[in-house]
Amino acid sequence: MGFRFANVDGRAALVDADGRWYDLERLTAGASPADPMAALADPEALTAADAGLTAAEADGLLTDARLGPPVPRPGKVFGIGINYRSHAEETGRDVPTVPVVFAKFPSCLTGPDAAVELRSPTADWEVELVVAIGPGGRDITAERAWDHVLGLTVGQDISDRALQFAATPAHFDLAKSRDGYGPIGPVLVSPDRVPDPGDLALSCSVNGEVRQDDRTANLVFGVPALVEYLSAILTLDTGDLIFTGTPSGVGASTGTFLQPGDVIVSSVEGIGTITTRCR
Repeated sequence: MGFRFANVDGRAALVDADGRWYDLERLTAGASPADPMAALADPEALTAADAGLTAAEADGLLTDARLGPPVPRPGKVFGIGINYRSHAEETGRDVPTVPVVFAKFPSCLTGPDAAVELRSPTADWEVELVVAIGPGGRDITAERAWDHVLGLTVGQDISDRALQFAATPAHFDLAKSRDGYGPIGPVLVSPDRVPDPGDLALSCSVNGEVRQDDRTANLVFGVPALVEYLSAILTLDTGDLIFTGTPSGVGASTGTFLQPGDVIVSSVEGIGTITTRCR
């Protein structure tokens, strides 16, 4: 069951276990749309098409493909702040008793291998598990939350720290929404295709040096709690994204920030790796 989904040069694609990609519209003889957002609206069709991959001819290798964000045009993108105890400790903040939520504007999203233009000397890295909502709704309980998750992907919540703290209260939204400051990918993986959707290893390295290394089991508010909390406030729609938070090891904790030429490598277990080059 399930699927691994990619945006290959603006077209919906499925990906097999060996890293080969299959154009969805071609694979289904036109029954499924080429537009990624339209294709994601029908996860049952994606699962059915995935079952036929073993008998199909691949279009190419994912490593050779031009990839965009697997969810390119979400209606809403949420960020969750201070959602690992280790990150609360390194920032000197209390562990929150309710989720700290901010908006990342969808225009910040970019693909898993895109170069990111640094617009200040205080850009920081933040590896995150990103959740895509499937069947939307209001008042989704934590017990039913995973039924409303379309898939999981890797994200970098690149943050302009000077902009973030330029005002009081802080500009979390603007600081994390510069063009290109939201790389995601390489694929969107349905929860049943990862080892344990509630406990995945994630890591981030900069220029080959590991800066962050943790597990999503250590989230203060896990995916079910976040879906329940957000859906009690507003309707969640198919394709909405939740950047679930980052563990300790960000650059601000040591006064170390990204520079042109730096390479950020972000990984989440069972999903894959994205590589972000700074310019």
